[in-house]
Amino acid sequence: MTAEAPHAATGPTTGKSPSGPPASRPPGPPPAPLHRSLVRALPVSPAVVLLLLFLAGPIAYCAFIAFTDLQLTGQAEESFVGFDNFRTAFGDEAFLNAVWMTLVFTVISALIGQNTLGLALAALMQRASKPVRTLVGGIVVTAWVLPEVVAGFLLYAFFRREGTLNAILDWLQLPTQNWLFTLPILAVSFANVWRGTAFSMLVYSAALNDIPKEITEAAQVDGAGGWRRMWHITLPMIRRSIGTNLMLITLQTLSVFGLIWVMTRGGPGGKSQTLPLFMYEEAFQKSMIGYGTAVALLLLVVGSLFSVVYLRLLRTEV
Repeated sequence: MTAEAPHAATGPTTGKSPSGPPASRPPGPPPAPLHRSLVRALPVSPAVVLLLLFLAGPIAYCAFIAFTDLQLTGQAEESFVGFDNFRTAFGDEAFLNAVWMTLVFTVISALIGQNTLGLALAALMQRASKPVRTLVGGIVVTAWVLPEVVAGFLLYAFFRREGTLNAILDWLQLPTQNWLFTLPILAVSFANVWRGTAFSMLVYSAALNDIPKEITEAAQVDGAGGWRRMWHITLPMIRRSIGTNLMLITLQTLSVFGLIWVMTRGGPGGKSQTLPLFMYEEAFQKSMIGYGTAVALLLLVVGSLFSVVYLRLLRTEV
């Protein structure tokens, strides 16, 4: 009998020795964490470059000018004056008045006016019929999309001595007055509320739509009234939207210039002169670029402080 050859091992053949090492990644060091970070940051690098050129660059240049005595007329070259511009500002009664007017204007027109009226309109839109929602939304948004200068002329015509408001009061046999002279800060605050409420209304409308109806219906079944549901359910659930809205409308209100300039030009006697108007007057009407830029830098600091406060509030979970 002839000897039979031993049977080969069953199973698929791979052409590699069974005792060889398992398949692995190509040899070489693993990618460094820095390399991975650079690769991930590559898509956003164009946006970062644009921010550095058009935001950080001008801010840095303004910060430099704020420490000089640069003027539009007079001396040819500026000189470094340190903190003199800031000391002058804090000792200037006109600057302190502008700070106070800015705070009053921001609180009345943004924190109270736009925020409260926007929430009220958003709640109304939730319960109103479709024709009412269309009419109210169209009117409010139309005021928002108007250019600032156009809105300023419209409100100037409304508040002036021979304007629409006094005509209505005279028809009702009520006393009239020159609103732009006696109560200018209230007039421009009302104008800013009229123009900017649409943004708050849209923010709060989106937030209210995200509240599950089951929660409000359950509270209603339990006997909670409208005000109680608003205070204990609605407001806590949209708290983050409230903080975001307050931050955005505050920053927008701090920079309002054209509306006030068209209506009152900061007068009379500085009774409606906010920091943007004071900065413009010092820098371009009095040609004191260094001093005006220092005021602009202080306004930037005020806006940054408001932003920090709102962001810290937004970090707290409901």
